[in-house]
Amino acid sequence: MNIAAFIVIAIVTLSGALAAALLPRLIHAALWLVVTFFGIAAFYFLLGAEFVGLVQVFVYVGAVAVLIVFTILLTRRDADKDHAFHWSGAVVAVAVFAALVWTILRTPGLSVAASPVEALTVRRIGEVLMTDYVWPLQCIGLVLTAALLGALVLVMEEKR
Repeated sequence: MNIAAFIVIAIVTLSGALAAALLPRLIHAALWLVVTFFGIAAFYFLLGAEFVGLVQVFVYVGAVAVLIVFTILLTRRDADKDHAFHWSGAVVAVAVFAALVWTILRTPGLSVAASPVEALTVRRIGEVLMTDYVWPLQCIGLVLTAALLGALVLVMEEKR
């Protein structure tokens, strides 16, 4: 069952990513990106990392994808422009993919069994975030607040 679920999730995720990269209409590409985000969350659920899967759904599908769709809808684009295929992007993508595969295959740690770790619970994550990582968490909050204010300034129209 796990192998069949993995194959189905992999096909859905990869086809969504391919459609997001190749579709000429930007809004369709963004919606296929949402499918890809859901596929990644399904991988987390399949691995037993429910918390990370839910964070994937809430943050990427619920926030990032909606932000991308709103950005597409709020910006005015010339829909009649001819969209030519850019070979330079394909060459860079193939080069990055080849480098990642080469790095993965040359990693010696793939044959070594991992040491057992204690179970990671939501309570433990909260304790670590509020004790050891409180300053980075606050900095991230400030950066996100500044980004939100910057987005509001960009979207607001000038009153004349």
